[in-house]
Amino acid sequence: MRIRINMVGRPRSIDRDAVLDAAQAVVARDGAGQLTLDAVALEAGISKASVLYDYKTKQALIKALVERRIASENAKIQEIETRLGPVPNIAIRAQLSSELQERSDEDRAVMLGLCAVVAQDADLRHPVQDMIAQRIAHVSETSETPRGPLLAFLALEGLKALEWLGLHQWPVEERKRLLSEIRWLVDQTPKECPCDKVTDSS
Repeated sequence: MRIRINMVGRPRSIDRDAVLDAAQAVVARDGAGQLTLDAVALEAGISKASVLYDYKTKQALIKALVERRIASENAKIQEIETRLGPVPNIAIRAQLSSELQERSDEDRAVMLGLCAVVAQDADLRHPVQDMIAQRIAHVSETSETPRGPLLAFLALEGLKALEWLGLHQWPVEERKRLLSEIRWLVDQTPKECPCDKVTDSS
């Protein structure tokens, strides 16, 4: 009696973080436009089927990259908050401290690639919008007088956006000085000014 045994080849498995590491490497080297499931599989040294097991589409892969980056940044800021202890305006101070270390060229390349893709996709923007909303709320909740910390938050995000979009990079010492000056804003209380009246000259 013959016994038929079906030998089904199983794709080499790899953990999700390793797949995301490979995807990040592709974005840093080739840009987000060249990110494909095939390119990620090649970078990771696995089959495309192994990538598809966890990420069915390119969009799902990019969204996972964005969410992992947000989680990493949040963990870094939370660690700084814990280290700082109970100090006034702790949320914005922690966010400023997290930016003291200059980002690597690879990190900037990844951020540029992700920003370009996120800007074109409403679904990919949702995690970023949620992060920003949560940070603004946290800054307000932990501030004695929230206007100064809010202005500092806006200045910090503006600096980061210019860097992430590849629009401008400051020399290391100038960047540190800017962060120090933004920190000065934290303790300021802007005076309320009446809105300028806009007249229609037409």
